[in-house]
Amino acid sequence: MHVSSNLRGIACMILASGTFVANDSFMKLVLADTPPLQVLLMRGIAATIWCLPLVFIMGYGRDIPRVLNPWVLLRAAFEILAVVSFILALNHMPIGDITAIFQTSPLLVVAGVSLIWGERIGGPRMVLIALAITGALLIAQPGSSTASPYAAFGILTAIGSALRDIVGKKVPHDIPGLVVALATIIAVMVVAGLITALFETWVPPRRANIFMMAAAGLFLVGGHTFVFLAFRFAKAAAVAPFYYTFTLWAVLSGLIVFGDVPNWLSILGMLLILASGLASVAMDQRRIKQ
Repeated sequence: MHVSSNLRGIACMILASGTFVANDSFMKLVLADTPPLQVLLMRGIAATIWCLPLVFIMGYGRDIPRVLNPWVLLRAAFEILAVVSFILALNHMPIGDITAIFQTSPLLVVAGVSLIWGERIGGPRMVLIALAITGALLIAQPGSSTASPYAAFGILTAIGSALRDIVGKKVPHDIPGLVVALATIIAVMVVAGLITALFETWVPPRRANIFMMAAAGLFLVGGHTFVFLAFRFAKAAAVAPFYYTFTLWAVLSGLIVFGDVPNWLSILGMLLILASGLASVAMDQRRIKQ
């Protein structure tokens, strides 16, 4: 039964990473003729339409006022930083590259916990963090002819995500994950709406773009739901390594949907990030067993 539960959790994590990348892929397609913050606003509207009924179906309606919990709001603020940075990078970079840079986030969480809360992380973990940052720099390739200044937004995405997860540890455990997801979706939608109204020129969405944003919203809610189920079915140690399937899905999407072929430095950077992340997970599992 325990093995079966872990397998369900692993399957949910793989599905979560795939659905999140599908959401990102639809957004990148719409970005071809739509301003980035307008895309975020449209996706937020779609995701809210999908998520709100699900909250009531799951019986969490009475918990909706708890979206105003200070830790939930602070978590949402860092998610805004991460998502706005991500959409700006996604508009100009291959989806595989930006996703790989984003995957340095778990190791940045470790570094952040050490700096903010004084937890000791040890020399080996510091080496892994340095390797992951090196991997991100290999993907960004600053100073080369192929470098994108928008890679800086990819790094901001990872930092924002790390701060979101550090703060998320303080969110009361009795607030349902789906309610926290709803708070995040609405916060991002509102801020995106304000920014696009102030700084972008509204582009009337084509019918195809409306359908793609509806799909992106559904995949976004699906991703949050699958992550929630992954950690409900299985122990964190069992599902954590499969978080790194994000990069595999993103590279496949880049190749198949957008025709993006990463150069050898980018591939080396992705492998460094994956290896560092998996080694960090293995260290955590060994520590738990001791």
